Amino acid sequence: MAKYLIAFPSAAMAVPDGEWDATVRDSHAVIEDAKAAGVYVFAGGIDDGTPVVRVSADGRVVDGATNGARAIDGGFAVFELPTREAAIDWAARLAKACRADQELRVFHFDPAS
Repeated sequence: MAKYLIAFPSAAMAVPDGEWDATVRDSHAVIEDAKAAGVYVFAGGIDDGTPVVRVSADGRVVDGATNGARAIDGGFAVFELPTREAAIDWAARLAKACRADQELRVFHFDPAS
């Protein structure tokens, strides 16, 4: 089985007025379903209040992201699933619950990790 990243950038989430509580409830329900199905690895959102730092190979720490890098923000979930089709199904459930399009990516398998 492969691990899939299902994610959305913060800008993609446009919750209509009055639907925030339902969005939270619905997205948490999908996560609970994933846990019950045994496919949940982890999920969460990036804390925008914590500054980004880069750490170089020599140990230097520099404020800010890599120049030209796409911002990493929003919500993320990692599920372990048997097929890409199953991953698309879970991404669709999260998209509906979060009221936001989801991006789907698969992690390369590394037997040493």
